[in-house]
Amino acid sequence: MDIRQLRYFVTVAEEANFTRAAARLRLAQPGVSAQVRQLERELGHSLLDRSGGSVTLTEVGEAVLPYARAAITAVEAVRQTADEFTGLLRGHVTLGLVSGAAEAAHRFDLAGVLASFHRDHPRVEITLSEDNSERMLAALRRGDLDLALIGLADEEPPPGIAVRVLVDEPLVAAVASDDTTLAPAERTSIALAELREHPLISLPRGTGIRGVLDRACVRAGFQPRIAFEAAAPRFLAQLAARGLGVAVVPALPPDAASAFGLRTLAITEPGLRGRVALAWRADGPMSPAATLLLDLLRTTLTPPGNG
Repeated sequence: MDIRQLRYFVTVAEEANFTRAAARLRLAQPGVSAQVRQLERELGHSLLDRSGGSVTLTEVGEAVLPYARAAITAVEAVRQTADEFTGLLRGHVTLGLVSGAAEAAHRFDLAGVLASFHRDHPRVEITLSEDNSERMLAALRRGDLDLALIGLADEEPPPGIAVRVLVDEPLVAAVASDDTTLAPAERTSIALAELREHPLISLPRGTGIRGVLDRACVRAGFQPRIAFEAAAPRFLAQLAARGLGVAVVPALPPDAASAFGLRTLAITEPGLRGRVALAWRADGPMSPAATLLLDLLRTTLTPPGNG
């Protein structure tokens, strides 16, 4: 068994396909397949089920996968530690973005921070992926992601995860400017319970804002009537402006609401807040490259009250 075989196995498991794994590794598919077969022979167990349309992990493969990843991380750490003595840093960092976080990222110039990191450490490869917050958290715990920008549904950090809150703002009910069915034009706020009978427009399940909304409604004694879902808050606002329902979105500046053709009502009893946070494993191993990027993000991205 060698580290190359483990790397091939992990890549095939992640891609669920030998051809895609070979392309990602920039190798010929038969060579990748042969090395994984050799690993299975040495272990005395099949790690991958090849009988279906896609490659899946066997029960043994599921058990072995986290240890294979840990071995790869350890070998990379040995190499990177040695490289530090010659001023080099290389490796691979995976960063996840939830849709709402990607839309909010312009506030703290995430692209600029990543560009600066790349200029200083050109040998480090950064992979970005986008998903909902629940799946991002699961990927962090598994080690599939090093870092993630997620939406938080609760005030306390999720178990096993450390966070730095970057955005913390009230959620509002947004309706078309000429729509008075929800409340008279002179009103500026609305109790959560008053949304019970209205069609709502919200982010999909698994996102932080949707989690905040669903849990608050349950505590208020009702299930929200979700008429439309979309991954981008801006599109939710556009749907509301067309009179398709009440959008529950982060607070909009008055000029932005007006530009959309919306008026917004503060949600009260209780007040709801949308939060975006930088998240990472609280106690898991992290490569030197990921640690350095985390340190840069933590010192560069400005949390609420510090900007």
